[in-house]
Amino acid sequence: MRAWLVGVFLLAGCGRYADFTLPPPVGPAGEGKWTWAPSPEPVLKNGGKYDSVDALNPEVWQATDGWSMTYSGWDGRVWRTLSAKSKDGVAWTKSDRVMIEPNPSTWEGNYIAANGSGLWYQAGTPPQIGDSRSRQVAVPRGPRGAWDEMGVGDPYVVGRYMFFLGQDRARRQRLGVAELRGGAWYKLRSNPILELGEPGAFDEKGLGEPAVWEQHGRWWMLYTGRDKKEWRRIGLAVSRDGVKWSRIPGPPIIDVGAEGTWNSRVVCDPHVIQQRDGSVRVYFGGGNKPQPAENLNGQIGVGVLRFEK
Repeated sequence: MRAWLVGVFLLAGCGRYADFTLPPPVGPAGEGKWTWAPSPEPVLKNGGKYDSVDALNPEVWQATDGWSMTYSGWDGRVWRTLSAKSKDGVAWTKSDRVMIEPNPSTWEGNYIAANGSGLWYQAGTPPQIGDSRSRQVAVPRGPRGAWDEMGVGDPYVVGRYMFFLGQDRARRQRLGVAELRGGAWYKLRSNPILELGEPGAFDEKGLGEPAVWEQHGRWWMLYTGRDKKEWRRIGLAVSRDGVKWSRIPGPPIIDVGAEGTWNSRVVCDPHVIQQRDGSVRVYFGGGNKPQPAENLNGQIGVGVLRFEK
């Protein structure tokens, strides 16, 4: 989730819109609650050539020879999409290869981020969502006056649905969803699907970085919330149709670490992998500096969510 600084109103984008819901979740809605158990140390640290300042935005998937990760690296000047490999999903080895390098002569400018979506990425100022195969804009920002007029980003794809962040001219960052139809993305006409938190809440200033999965007869969403101090924490929301969401009451499901730890000010960028035992492995970014966009001393951690009935 980025705190984009937009000083002028730029030309409005365009897009397609539709009404839809996600497929009904399988099975009855089980009663219970999620509990969180993080690993104490990051599993992928910053400090390389291209991620000397920040390593954030993990996306992880199982490969034939173990596990693969793409993530966003910030060297103090340029964001790039980088990669790493692991045998067990815990001990990671970085690749020297840059997966996606921004092209300043195109809409991408000097900014590009992985944002946990595989084929889809965020780039540009103001940001939009691109297709990594064509390097063209796939999900543009909205028209003048829309909730996402000043930017879209943080794509997270589940099947043919994309959850994403939108920013309006008041710099409010909220969440929306789009559906893939005939090779094109159609935004939900009634977006946004989740509004800012109440005054004083951990997510009162902005929402971003949704990660969605289906389990126990519901759709679940982890999302990053920002408060007025630029501290970031990860909340949990639930839905039956994927478009009408309710926050799980109480404190954020993934809170910042204790004072002096690597993620004492920021936890963000969740990416979920459902396990055979019913648990959910969550990779996430974190840092100990409360900056709005970068320079967090960002690193990548992992933890496990378990549903207790």
